[in-house]
Parts: sequence; C-alpha cells; structure tokens
Amino acid sequence: MADEFDTVELEVGGTPGAAVIWLHGLGADANDFVPIVPMLGLDAGPGVRFVFPNAPVRPVTINGGMPMRAWFDIRDFGGRNIDEAGIRAAGGSLDALVEREIARGIDSSRIVLAGFSQGGAIALHAGLRQPRPLAGILALSTFLPLADSLADEASAANRAVPIFMAHGHHDEMIAAERAMRSRDALLAAGYPLAWHDYPMGHEVCVEEITAIGAWLAERFA
Repeated sequence: MADEFDTVELEVGGTPGAAVIWLHGLGADANDFVPIVPMLGLDAGPGVRFVFPNAPVRPVTINGGMPMRAWFDIRDFGGRNIDEAGIRAAGGSLDALVEREIARGIDSSRIVLAGFSQGGAIALHAGLRQPRPLAGILALSTFLPLADSLADEASAANRAVPIFMAHGHHDEMIAAERAMRSRDALLAAGYPLAWHDYPMGHEVCVEEITAIGAWLAERFA
C-alpha cells in the first residue's frame, strides 16, 4: 500500500478498548462496510474502533488488466494461479495495522481481523500467521489462501483463535464448494470455527449481520 494507514475509522460505545480491522473486497473501497457497523448492535457494549483500510489500486488480470482496488491480483476465477507475492504483501500491511492498534493502546487479544471476499482471504492468511494472540478472525464469502503452507507457518499464538466463516449458497464469484473446502481444512487443523451459510450470492444479508454482531459481542465481552 502506498499509505498502509489509508483508512476510514468509526468508533462505537465508549473509549475504544477493542478493534476490528475490516478489509473490503475486490473493486470496493474502505467505505464499503461502514454502513453495517450501526446494524451490529454493539453501541451499548465496550468501546470498539472499526478500522477499514483501502486496498491499493493495481492492475487486475480478470478485469482485463485495468486498475482497481485489490489486495492481490486475481488471475483466474478458480484460484489455480494464485498471486502468492501479493497475498503475502497484503498480509504484511494487515500486520502493520495490528501493530498500529497495539501502539494506540489496544491489546492484540482485543483485535479481530475481518474481511469480505479478497479481504477475508487476507484476514485468514495474516490472522493465522499473526505472532500475537488475536480475539478472532471474521471471514465472509471467502476462502483460505496458501493453505498448503499453513501447517509450517501457523502461529502458535493463534492455534485456538475463534473463526467466523459465512458464505452464500449461490455465490457466483467464489463457489460455496471452495469455501467449504477451506472450512474443512481449518476444522481438520483443529481451529474452532463457526460456519454460517445463507441462500444468497456474493454479498451479505441481514441474518448474517445479526450473527456477526452476536459473535463480535462474545469476542469483546
């Protein structure tokens, strides 16, 4: 990222004692999930800072090489030709945002990494490798990238990190079967994962937002 702290921020409740760093999907921007925050029902709980970073603008192969906001390049829809360098670079940017929240007084164990689609892939990638213990990982309409390297690279500090995964049955961008393979791999590796699926496409729905709010409230209770 040209400015790895290019973010939109929103705080709910009192003085922030927890944080959610939430990454948008391909072609969106930092404002994409801001409207969801008031729907999460967290206003009466402990103070939470929501941090929404902007992905850099870069050429994207499936977009005909035209530039758009993306955490990494998407070279095909099946994920056969993965942009490992881009994923690792985005993971490094997310790690830097975690360090910034710690410097601002938030303990790592009160930080949730969240993301939708591409952003969710980075949240999973970075969160499972993050050397400091996290409060949780929220992965929406996404998949686990670089799964083959996870066993060697997983952080001991987050071997028991709670994971919330949600996906649409009719997702036209990331097939539900791909997400379920990621779910099964994480469960087989012993991660405590809560799975939610909904009759929707590549999007979020009201029932999902309600479940996210309840899950976040548990993480920050």
